[in-house]
Amino acid sequence: MPKVNVKWSGNRYEVDVDTDCDPIIFKAQLFELTGVAPERQKVVFKGKALKDESWEGFNLSDGALLMLLGSVEEAPKKPKDTDEAMDTNDVKLPGEEKQLDLPAGLGNLGNTCFMNATLQVMRTIPELNTALSTYQAPLDNNIPVSKKMSFSLKLLFDQLNKSQNNAINPAMFLVMLHQCFPQLATKTPRGENEQQDANECWTELVRCINNELDIDVRGKKVNFRKFIEGVHQIHLKNTETDDEEAHSVETFTELSCYLTQEVKYLQLGINKTKESITKHSEKLGKDAVFEKTTLVSRLPAYLCIQMVRFFYKEKEQINAKILKDVKFPKILDVFELCTPELKERLAPKRAAFKEYEDKAVEVLRESKLNEGKKEKPEDIKYAPFSFDDDPGSNDSGFYELQGIVTHKGRSSNSGHYVGWVRLEENKWVKCDDDDVEPVSEEDVFRLSGGGDWHCAYLLLYGPRRLRILQ
Repeated sequence: MPKVNVKWSGNRYEVDVDTDCDPIIFKAQLFELTGVAPERQKVVFKGKALKDESWEGFNLSDGALLMLLGSVEEAPKKPKDTDEAMDTNDVKLPGEEKQLDLPAGLGNLGNTCFMNATLQVMRTIPELNTALSTYQAPLDNNIPVSKKMSFSLKLLFDQLNKSQNNAINPAMFLVMLHQCFPQLATKTPRGENEQQDANECWTELVRCINNELDIDVRGKKVNFRKFIEGVHQIHLKNTETDDEEAHSVETFTELSCYLTQEVKYLQLGINKTKESITKHSEKLGKDAVFEKTTLVSRLPAYLCIQMVRFFYKEKEQINAKILKDVKFPKILDVFELCTPELKERLAPKRAAFKEYEDKAVEVLRESKLNEGKKEKPEDIKYAPFSFDDDPGSNDSGFYELQGIVTHKGRSSNSGHYVGWVRLEENKWVKCDDDDVEPVSEEDVFRLSGGGDWHCAYLLLYGPRRLRILQ
């Protein structure tokens, strides 16, 4: 691994270069050192410019001198303090006193809205942001995909967090996504990026970060997967004989809501606790009908639900879309999906929520009487949302909606994806690539489907927080 010198803007940096890794990893190192984003970098060695995907022409040895061309993106200038100047970084919703600080958007690089919408919803998980902020990927030989993607995600989130509401060009992240997951890099006959499935993008990214990221919880390292991975207990019983049963345990990172004819509400679509399946019976030596019971024995803090809107049409050879209207709630209760043992563990926190709700009317009345004494956000305290012996779990069975990926169009490989994220209690923004704007909560709950408008495809629920009354 040669140690080279990189000259940029009058400064010289010593950098260890691993040419077994893609050049974009090296560019990421330079970004960390100089602040010059990879898409703004031009690295020159002996008259040749470095590509993102190849070290061709770069036979590097210790002490080699490389030139870095490119500037740090200039921060937006603050408007003058005049009546005519308006800071568009903070947008005020109608009837609100408090200004809303909008997140940065992501530029569309040609049918990359599937990626942009997915990333914006992922950013609503505070523990993910915390874990990425301290993540360091060792740049060893043959760095695995999970490290490549986690490090690229860290760099992108760092850019978004520092952007001051300017849209970010996610070119570096896209290159890495395409390299690690070629199925998301398919092209049209004209050589343009094809539209991809946002759920596949979500699944692949979660699989990578689950294995890589750790979070500090009360002084102990906890793997990120604990915050997003639940556990199912499955029981199979042969209905044609009393002598054949089977038990198994499976983990899950999302639940599926199947849009069958009778499903009009999300809660019904995800309730698959009992169903009948046909499978081969070892006992009978033939196919038999089994009763399958699936119950949750561990709830994660964050629950992703996929609305299964796409199915494959053989004749047209496309993933066609189900436009069905299925209502989803702001507060989701999954108590009935749980095992008896888990229900018992959830009971104390659920009782505490009931007690809080009983007192809420009186608290609201007092707050109206004391309108002059506004409570500061930093003064509001919440109870932990996980069991003491299981960090990253949900200890109540209650969830609150915090992000949605929608799709507008008629098939998964066409149309347009948009992210919708909740910033505060009832304050939402629509993240349509580089265009980010506030929307009302009523707009969000119109995304349930039923036509050619934006339809909810992925729903991210976070733990409902129990406020501690002072």
